[in-house]
Amino acid sequence: MLTFEQAAIFAILAALLGMLAWGRFRYDVIAFSALILSVLLGLVPTSEAFSGFGHPATVTVALVLIISRALADSGALDPVSRLLKPLSGSMSGQVGGLAGIGALMSAVMNNVGALGLLMPVALKSATKSGRAAGLLLMPLSFGCILGGLVTLIGTPPNIIVASYRGEALGESFQMFDFTPVGAVTALAGLCFMALIGWRLIPTRGSSEAEGFFDLGDYLTELSVEKDAKGAGKTRREVEEITADANAEIVALLRNGQRLPRLAPYEVFQPGDHVLIEAAPDDIESFAKASGFVLAKDSSKAADLLESSEGEVMEAAVPPQSPLLGRTLGQ
Repeated sequence: MLTFEQAAIFAILAALLGMLAWGRFRYDVIAFSALILSVLLGLVPTSEAFSGFGHPATVTVALVLIISRALADSGALDPVSRLLKPLSGSMSGQVGGLAGIGALMSAVMNNVGALGLLMPVALKSATKSGRAAGLLLMPLSFGCILGGLVTLIGTPPNIIVASYRGEALGESFQMFDFTPVGAVTALAGLCFMALIGWRLIPTRGSSEAEGFFDLGDYLTELSVEKDAKGAGKTRREVEEITADANAEIVALLRNGQRLPRLAPYEVFQPGDHVLIEAAPDDIESFAKASGFVLAKDSSKAADLLESSEGEVMEAAVPPQSPLLGRTLGQ
């Protein structure tokens, strides 16, 4: 016969799993609500209610997520998409390369953070190769999980087990004590996903969720310097030398005036300002191939975007605006 405390714990756990599966509310709100309910019912002592926030696993994961965000903001992961480009011809190579990078990253950082950093890269790679995003996202998630098995800090359960062992036996696990078993398991899992696993994933159309992680293209203004490789060349010639960069030349500003029509034979002259549309890593590739540099004074961008039919403007939404909380369609 279950006691009240046992029945209450099972009920809270069942409700917790149900709410997490529903996905209607944030997972941290759900978990914290379950903790508060347990305290109110007397299942968790008040003095121990928040002791978990001081656990080494919690602190370590928080610090790792800070490092992950710093890596993302610094642009250190931009070259990753270029590393995957040669592998996009083969599905096995693309899956193995992306999952392998995820495994390597999650071995030295939190696997959830590694997955979050690489999801935009996976979606962009899938778009460029014309494949369903799910064929890359699922192997990527498993690759990050497998990589977390290799080291102590790769996944929170490893830290928790090491901490418990230290309390029970007086000696905790060290950084690479998991490596012999974890590395073999990760390698076997990566080989399975690259050769067989991706074939078992159901292919579905693109979902709205992909748009949330889409890196998108940026309008960037470049200046034509005298010694630039693209100076003195026509638009067609510049497009040929920058063919590896997925960038589109949108407009050209010369002597303070936008050319009404940018013909293929139009010659780029020193002092011209060029507006291109490209993803962040493609902007760098275009600039390196053409020799054009980022314009120091981007105030001319508005002139580049103006046309006889309309004008592109930037506006700020104030705190009390009726636009808040509404979609673009609304």
